[in-house]
Amino acid sequence: MSRGGARTLPSGSPPGGAARVGLRLAHLHLASRRVPAALAAVAACAVGLRIALLHGHWTAYGARQLPLIFETGCAVVIAATTASPFGEPERATGRWLPFLRLGTALVLTAAAAGALAAAGTGAHLAGGTLDVLRDTAGLTGLGLLCAAALGGPLAWAGPAGYLMVALYALYTQWHGPALTTPWIWPARPPHDVGAAICAGLVFAGGVLLIAVRGARDTVAGS
Repeated sequence: MSRGGARTLPSGSPPGGAARVGLRLAHLHLASRRVPAALAAVAACAVGLRIALLHGHWTAYGARQLPLIFETGCAVVIAATTASPFGEPERATGRWLPFLRLGTALVLTAAAAGALAAAGTGAHLAGGTLDVLRDTAGLTGLGLLCAAALGGPLAWAGPAGYLMVALYALYTQWHGPALTTPWIWPARPPHDVGAAICAGLVFAGGVLLIAVRGARDTVAGS
């Protein structure tokens, strides 16, 4: 039944019917994107970082590299969840799809940053929590941008390629000449405003693009 152009539930619908439909839709979206498996992978990265911090003996150079590797792993996992098993039919029929994509990306990124930051509690986490938040967000943004351009199955290429650049930039901090551009934010200090802005811009661009367009996928990844 419609009143003033707005769609309403039939009079016989049980109370809370719209909410249950919304929850069902969100559940199906999360399941189709393998979000539970992604959360398990993020937790595994956090556990791996925790073990490495507590039982490894790291130089200052190695201590800066260590969290970056696990942050990249989380970014790759999050970017992979953008792949759709339904392709164009889902894009044509899912009016709530942009919001579901947006929410999934934000929640997974927050979960990854929180888990990695918690892994450093009581241990020597180089760069601290601010470094984890900035680097995880920026790397995830790269993964989302790559998913929109190349598709979910190839989204790992962005974070993995950037990891190589970042590791080299960290190397130059000790061996010179140092790379100081804020666009290579993992090599900048945690309180560097320019680096935080660059990482934030990449993350915002990736999240918005993946929410509006989704990953460049078709059915069965063809």
